[in-house]
Amino acid sequence: MPAIVSSVEPGSIAQELEITSGDILLSIDGEKPQDMIDYQFMIKSEFLTIEIQKQDGSIEEIEIEKDFDEDLGIIFESAVFDRVKPCLNNCIFCFVAQQPEGLRDTLYIKDDDYRLSYLQGTYITTTNLTDKDRERIARMHLGPFYISVHTTNPELRVKMLRNPNAAKIMENLRWFKDNEIPFHAQIVLCPGYNDGAELERTLKDLETLGEALLSVAIVPVGVTQFRDTELKTVDKRVAEETINISSKYDKVRCSDEFFLLAGMEIPKAEYYGNFSQLDDGVGALRTLVDDFDSIELPCRLQKRMKISFACSVAAKSAFEYIAGRMNTIEGLEVNVNPVKSTYWGANITVAGLITSQDLINAIKDIDADYIIVPSIMLKPYSDLFLDGVSLKEVKNKTGKNIFVTQDNYSVREVIKLFK
Repeated sequence: MPAIVSSVEPGSIAQELEITSGDILLSIDGEKPQDMIDYQFMIKSEFLTIEIQKQDGSIEEIEIEKDFDEDLGIIFESAVFDRVKPCLNNCIFCFVAQQPEGLRDTLYIKDDDYRLSYLQGTYITTTNLTDKDRERIARMHLGPFYISVHTTNPELRVKMLRNPNAAKIMENLRWFKDNEIPFHAQIVLCPGYNDGAELERTLKDLETLGEALLSVAIVPVGVTQFRDTELKTVDKRVAEETINISSKYDKVRCSDEFFLLAGMEIPKAEYYGNFSQLDDGVGALRTLVDDFDSIELPCRLQKRMKISFACSVAAKSAFEYIAGRMNTIEGLEVNVNPVKSTYWGANITVAGLITSQDLINAIKDIDADYIIVPSIMLKPYSDLFLDGVSLKEVKNKTGKNIFVTQDNYSVREVIKLFK
């Protein structure tokens, strides 16, 4: 897709030049950027000439004088301006393959693009990296990347990813190490495949990669009711075993779900280091609770108020702790209402996969002045749920006053409602 402008930042050069949503950036100094990597590199100059195609089809050539590191303030619809590199695997645990029809179109896109990994932190498998890709990564010294490893056993990785190129994982990771390109690794744990002794092997292999390996996140496989092949979920025994195995390795961290499944307390902040894989659920509940504990709560409210946290099942215990603390505030009543996933099935317990109908079912009978939901339930920069239903529609159907925290579950934003 072309470099389509989504919006421009207020007070930016782009706004001064009257660049607007729907315009297309054609070139910078005569060169066509292929992605945001090119764009960020090309605009690092004090003098630029850009070509913009306006919505009426006319083309404007604009000369710009600016500071060397000054950004133009353009926000694009996509981070890549050509074709996204597709995923060529058919993983046994692929979540896209477990989705029924009728969800947002973007949810059916299977990408495996190193550029999105670098720019947005998405995970790549390295099975479709070309020599040209490697040359560019090394030349521009891009990084860090986020790599889905799963296993370093060549035969097992081919079986799990169902792609013969998957066998080259250690060869590919050593290339990153040799070129001093840092990366984070991810392991989706599938009981009966890459757990136990196979997990031990993988972690030992990864340990040989030295400083290039920044961290390893282990997350449990997600199994929905739409899966047509049998795949075991992580139970208490597997969770405990995985935590024990991972504890032997300095850079390895288990996601919050493992500790919940094992019936263990979420570790203290020290366990997570710099929280480098927070978006993978590694330390999300700890940051939530610690951030809340740092807030100075009021003793009383001037006006009585009832609020309810419509949280994920996985976050239930954390919010019960928060609600207990908040209920000491005079004039405030706080309840926790976990949203069960009838759409995906009981095995799916995270907020990012909650549909509008499941939310409606969970909150329709709640008596509260505000129902608090995290922004992760909605598509980024929009008010749409997974099933394409808008927040406005949910409010209309339930008659509830729904407050969306912009920083996922940040309770700091909720506190502002009391003032």
